[in-house]
Amino acid sequence: MADYAFVLVVGLAAGCLSGIVGAGASVLLLPVLVLTFGPQQAVPIMAISALFSNVGKVAAWWREIDWRACLTFALPGIPAAALGARTLLALPPHLVELFLGIFFILMIPARRWLRRRDLKIGLPVLAVIGAIIGFLTGIVMSTGPLNAPAFAAYGLAKGPFISTEAMSSLLVYIAKVTTFRSMGALPDEVIVSGLIVGVTVMAGTFLGKQVVQRMSVEMFQHVLDGMLLISGTSMLWAAAAR
Repeated sequence: MADYAFVLVVGLAAGCLSGIVGAGASVLLLPVLVLTFGPQQAVPIMAISALFSNVGKVAAWWREIDWRACLTFALPGIPAAALGARTLLALPPHLVELFLGIFFILMIPARRWLRRRDLKIGLPVLAVIGAIIGFLTGIVMSTGPLNAPAFAAYGLAKGPFISTEAMSSLLVYIAKVTTFRSMGALPDEVIVSGLIVGVTVMAGTFLGKQVVQRMSVEMFQHVLDGMLLISGTSMLWAAAAR
């Protein structure tokens, strides 16, 4: 019970963080899940929790979703995520984590460079990125910070950014969880644990909305950069620890 209580407290904090910057719940929550449930169960539990996190963000910001961007990203990402989940066991995860860790950190100066030059991406590029990220989502624990630069470059910020990224991720994660279930990686006890943790994460996302509404766009961008740095460092640490 003490372990569950600690996981739920961290889940609330992770959901709040994710509700503020649109990503980052797994950075806080996954290490705790690994210590509590073991690495084999932690990733599927995190996948179910991510569903609830995104449901919470979608519910909180429903009216601000950019549906064109959402569907452009998600439609190619859904089959790509299913393919990624099926090839998970055939790939060395530490190499993918190493690549993503470096990429997240490099995206901090890259995002600032794009913002200074006001360079944007359109729907065709967003669709290609959706397919690539969808495949990676099926392989690694989380690609939320990877979604962030894509939707930011498309021109979204604050509520529209959080809601559109969450709805797109929700559709992609459904494909990932469904594939895990078909492969026997989601027994009933893992589903129950994921549901319990997920409800707490979802509650945290509503707390995050209150913070975002009081935050300037410039502050939001700084927090997003900080999340990329933390996520990139976390990925590099996970790759080095394997």
